[in-house]
Amino acid sequence: MIDEKLEMIKSGNGFIAALDQSGGSSKKTLGLYGISEDQYQNDSEMFDLIHEMRSRIITSESFSSNQVLGVILFEETMNRKIEDEFTASYLWGKKHMLSFLKVDRGLEIEKDGVQLMRPIPDLLEVLDQASKREIFGTKMRSVIHYDNVEGIKKVVEQQFALAEMIFSKGFIPIIEPEVSIHSKNKEECEKILKKEIEKYLEQLPKDMKVIFKFTIPSIPNFYQSLMDYSQVLRIVALSGGYTKEEACQKLAQNHGMIASFSRALLEGLQVNDAKKDFDQKLKKSIDEIYRASVS
Repeated sequence: MIDEKLEMIKSGNGFIAALDQSGGSSKKTLGLYGISEDQYQNDSEMFDLIHEMRSRIITSESFSSNQVLGVILFEETMNRKIEDEFTASYLWGKKHMLSFLKVDRGLEIEKDGVQLMRPIPDLLEVLDQASKREIFGTKMRSVIHYDNVEGIKKVVEQQFALAEMIFSKGFIPIIEPEVSIHSKNKEECEKILKKEIEKYLEQLPKDMKVIFKFTIPSIPNFYQSLMDYSQVLRIVALSGGYTKEEACQKLAQNHGMIASFSRALLEGLQVNDAKKDFDQKLKKSIDEIYRASVS
């Protein structure tokens, strides 16, 4: 089973859907979906609505493994059910899609031009639960704002330290050092980031496997050479605040890089859409993102 899943993520045609909006981004996601804050009273009700939205996407006939390789989940989603099955079990059993779990607890305040991840004191407990829920991999996000070498070094150091721990527990980690699309020195940030990552890959055990999730680079195919390392299974792209059209145009210029979009994937979907309209909108988004991912 694990060999099948590894081969699927390494060479399958398609992209990863990022449905891992957490407490900090759920209100905005629901707002764009057509549900205002006055329609729920607390976080519990908010997460119920988010899960209804995610379930609607996942169960849609437009959401197929012919185009979607896997899904990134929030912890709340992992522990909830779709059609009486835990989400990851449903995804693998009914949809033949891999599941990844967002394990970070958000970001620290900006320092040295970057935002490191907050401490994750219960990481081992979360991973134990993820193992029971048939989760394949994890995802954790940091953000780089400026071309501060020391700050970027700290981001890479933190990401790889956690990735090694996660891999030792049987999961494939997605390392996500996002470079802000609003950075005035985005291209320089990416050059420093790649250089630091290469240093770690040179030292990483050959049997360890990771996935990288990057902001679409300023220079097309900039990260492609990282695929030459045996430890790198795949390189995926976040939409990073670009519109779906912008993100797809930029992604298509990067051979071998596939999408892992969140906002761009959900763009235009509305809670009051009739099933046919909802499925058609979702299919259109998936088709566009898929084409950009296999270009």
